Amino acid sequence: MANASGLAGERLKTGAFEHKPSGVNYSLSLQDSQLMLTYKDPKDPETAASRKLEYFLGSGHLGLTYLYSLNSYLFESPVAYYAASQSLDMKPGLESMTQAPPALPVQAECLRCHMSAVQHSDSGTINRYSRLPFLHAGITCESCHGDMQRHLMTGGQAMVVNPSRINARLRDSICISCHLEGDISVERAGHSALDFKPGDPISDYLAYFVYSGQGATKRGVSEVEQLSLSRCKRTSGDAMSCMSCHDPHYTPTGPREQAAFYRKKCLACHTGAAFATAHHAENPDCTSCHMPRTGAENIPHVAWTDHRILKYPEAAAPSNDATANPAAGGDTLVPIFSPGTTRRDMALAYYKGLLEGTFVLQQKAYEGLEAIKPELSGDKDALVALGILSEERRDSRQAQELFQEVLKLDPRNLIAISNLGTQLAKSGDLRGAISLWRPAFERNEDVVGLAKNLAQVECIAGDTAAARATLQRTLLYNPGLRDVRQMLTRLPACTTEKQ
Repeated sequence: MANASGLAGERLKTGAFEHKPSGVNYSLSLQDSQLMLTYKDPKDPETAASRKLEYFLGSGHLGLTYLYSLNSYLFESPVAYYAASQSLDMKPGLESMTQAPPALPVQAECLRCHMSAVQHSDSGTINRYSRLPFLHAGITCESCHGDMQRHLMTGGQAMVVNPSRINARLRDSICISCHLEGDISVERAGHSALDFKPGDPISDYLAYFVYSGQGATKRGVSEVEQLSLSRCKRTSGDAMSCMSCHDPHYTPTGPREQAAFYRKKCLACHTGAAFATAHHAENPDCTSCHMPRTGAENIPHVAWTDHRILKYPEAAAPSNDATANPAAGGDTLVPIFSPGTTRRDMALAYYKGLLEGTFVLQQKAYEGLEAIKPELSGDKDALVALGILSEERRDSRQAQELFQEVLKLDPRNLIAISNLGTQLAKSGDLRGAISLWRPAFERNEDVVGLAKNLAQVECIAGDTAAARATLQRTLLYNPGLRDVRQMLTRLPACTTEKQ
């Protein structure tokens, strides 16, 4: 865990490849002691760009990705290294793109399981960090033991959180905070996952959901969920945890040492001569049969260890797996490891599923939030979601009221600003839209949708120079986006276009 991130120069992976669907050539190379990402499209010279990679992210066990910054905005490289193939390829979700992808913003929530003391992005921004985005590389002592300052200042006298000595819910929360994603997670009202501290229940900060009918091996980062389905865990109950098999302070290296280390863990419970000597004496690696590697459908190129600890490798998930009922269909979400889940959490989970492309969830999301509308005062996330869903139902009046309510709570809320500006522009209030969007764009120059909307309205309002500057600014971050470049060439005609 201590090696989950660091300076890019500490984990150098170089190489080059052509991405066939787009025709773009990518390379990672060492130039003047700096790891550089370069890409170009031989058929489109304007696509070319070069970025200095600053940090690596990932232990390397499954793969590595890299981060770079530009004008204080933090981005992820579109190219990653995959350990299984020992090669470079596109990040998940970019495989079929037909052009160089837009810059990939790195939000603070995506850093918290790889870095320590992750900072919130600047107010009103997605991925702009005027200071360091995190204070420590890797997972430090504080990530599992809490604030160490008093412990160190008192020479070890002041107590810290010891995961092995707290109740099971709090102990498991430390592991769950990074080793469980589910299909969807929702921040609880008034809480940020960045504020979770060891000794707190993770369910105070996050609610996790999975689609009924999809087994736990369909997802990446589901080790905790898989373990909960195993007979070992069900029989042992709270006595068993991730730490029963894993030592956070030590990782065995090499196949022989790994096999011996984990076999010893198995034999701590599976006692007797039959297990110690007779049971497959020719193969001491228990995991090779009972915890085989399996691919997660949502993360290509990556194989995960199956933590269900099946008796037989080919066995299906246990029959009482609540998430493995195919008859239940794929549009029903159920909470896992989330006591106290509210109707608000469930509705927002459906909304997030909708944003990820599951359009059949729209009605459930809207009905869920509309039913509790009087309870949402002060809840920015829920109000924004209901506002957007109201827009989709062409209820412009309610949408505007909700976005205005959000902006009273948070005047820099980017989503509310973007959507309220759209409402104003549609109603003909171009100056009102520009007055909202211009300051927001100055804080979020890399956000392509915002730039395009602002440029179009600026041009229709007669300020072609401002529209050109807006598009040129966002192209600094997204040079491969042909539609933005095409907008630039059409600017002189935009005043005649309809809104």
